[in-house]
Amino acid sequence: MGSPQEDKDLESKVKNWLDWDKNEKSREEISNLKASGNKEELKKRLSARMEFGTAGLRARMGTGFSMMNDLTIIQTTQGLLKYLESACSDLKERGVVVGFDGRHNSRRFAWLTAAIFMHAGVKVYLFSNLCPTPYVAYGVRKFQGVCGVMVTASHNPKEDNGYKVYGRNGAQIISPVDQHISDQILANLEPWASSWNTDIVDTSPLRSDPLQETLVSYNKDVKELICFSSSGSDCPIKFTYTAMHGVGYEYVKVAMKAFSFSEPVPVKEQVEPDPEFPTVKYPNPEEGKGALLLAMKTADEAGSPVILANDPDADRLAVAEKVNGEWKIFTGNELGALFGWWAWFSFKHKNPNTTGSDVYMLASTVSSKILGAIAKKEGFNFEETLTGFKWMGNRADELEESKKTVLFAFEEAIGFMCGTKVLDKDGVSALCAMAEMASYLYAKEKITLTKQLDNVYQKYGFHLSSNSYFICHEQETIKQLFDNLRNYKDSKEYPSSCGPYEIKYVRDLTTGYDNSFSDCKPRLPVSSSQMITFTFKNGCVATLRTSGTEPKIKYYTEYCVDPTAGLERHEAEEELKDVVNNIRTHFFQPDKYGLIPQSG
Repeated sequence: MGSPQEDKDLESKVKNWLDWDKNEKSREEISNLKASGNKEELKKRLSARMEFGTAGLRARMGTGFSMMNDLTIIQTTQGLLKYLESACSDLKERGVVVGFDGRHNSRRFAWLTAAIFMHAGVKVYLFSNLCPTPYVAYGVRKFQGVCGVMVTASHNPKEDNGYKVYGRNGAQIISPVDQHISDQILANLEPWASSWNTDIVDTSPLRSDPLQETLVSYNKDVKELICFSSSGSDCPIKFTYTAMHGVGYEYVKVAMKAFSFSEPVPVKEQVEPDPEFPTVKYPNPEEGKGALLLAMKTADEAGSPVILANDPDADRLAVAEKVNGEWKIFTGNELGALFGWWAWFSFKHKNPNTTGSDVYMLASTVSSKILGAIAKKEGFNFEETLTGFKWMGNRADELEESKKTVLFAFEEAIGFMCGTKVLDKDGVSALCAMAEMASYLYAKEKITLTKQLDNVYQKYGFHLSSNSYFICHEQETIKQLFDNLRNYKDSKEYPSSCGPYEIKYVRDLTTGYDNSFSDCKPRLPVSSSQMITFTFKNGCVATLRTSGTEPKIKYYTEYCVDPTAGLERHEAEEELKDVVNNIRTHFFQPDKYGLIPQSG
């Protein structure tokens, strides 16, 4: 039973919805809930709004201010337009780029977005067909737009959708831009008279279709990643490809052709876009073997030793390899190690007399430190950023503006940026680079990707990682868990150990604390999400953080082992496993907090 004020607030929100919503189906849904007196359901749908952040929006599709639907897309776009009008004097001249994936309602949401800009006299580069997310990031730079909007929920479940915003540099927006947009959304909640009218999209001269031009230009630029011009034509192996029911297949075929590779063997059940994602529980190749079972079956039948997999919006890449009769699925950190080696190898092949003094590679703070180890030995620069490609993309842009060369950036969640034509993770160009790397190793070196990974670790040090997550839907529980780590066992201090493992340093990017520096101030920016990193005396590093797009508390652990230290790999793996078990037991306390472990 709510208070009189709560009832009054809810009544006002119901009235607003019924006054503003012109979608007959969703309007009727709220009307029926009102008629039946279902206050709890109305409160759930209308009392809280989705938060617009640096990842834009991502939420369940449905009726209400807390979900993705026509009305919330209109409100978001009105706010974005108002922000751009105030921040960009050249908005109408330069325009915006809008794309969409193959999910339910994605095309509809893109059309609503484009219509609002066109009604305001803004030029819109609207993709006429579904496209990879990296095409929008690329398109902003190519067409010199002031903004990009991609309607996608990436690898989320089929019930979800999202609204991803890029700045004029082609990188995802970062703070404080997200807050400025959020403020304008809240100031422009009532739909304008024209906002529901999408007929303008089909008739206005302000609309242009960038699809074909982007396809040609993107693949011309992708070819710059080629190290050995004959790699594709001389490739001794077949590749198997799955789009995970997403947008990737048609675009990957063209990109592979640009690299002179034969068309990959398609996983027929998964290469065509299907918003129902019928063959996988989660359309996420990062989830492991369960998501790649059909790809393994297809590859085995075709005699193909390497699987390349995109997620549904083709911004991420998973790789598996058949070695000694067993399929190995590479982790994001392992792929980062391979890509880092290849990026430097390729650069030195093309520029044999150039040093690494102006060359950079980037990784997020929760990813493997392997690039740092390679950089230290080879003489180029490595930088760590906050989690998310929004930080790496914007940092890469800054470095380029300073005449530096950024070869590669990655995060452990199978996101890779090869070069800087796309200032975001790009599963299509990364797939081509991986195909060339595999072709070179199989043809020239007569070794597998797995063997080369071992070579990288032997040369630069083992970097063993173990990452997973717990599911928690209650924000208060998540806050309590992290607050308890800041007041461990009522000590008013961070923990000094975890089970038998002593902690050397603690970095809390939520509160701005890092005792590895004398002033206890972190050198990375403070994060809006929960994020604490523990550096153990034995050399293990563990980060606990919340996800900005999913109800997960994630942990990332890594044990960096110098191969000259005399510690065998299996010994390091056992010690890392024990550290992880202690973290799960003492820091997460899943029974106490009711946390659900990662399945599968």
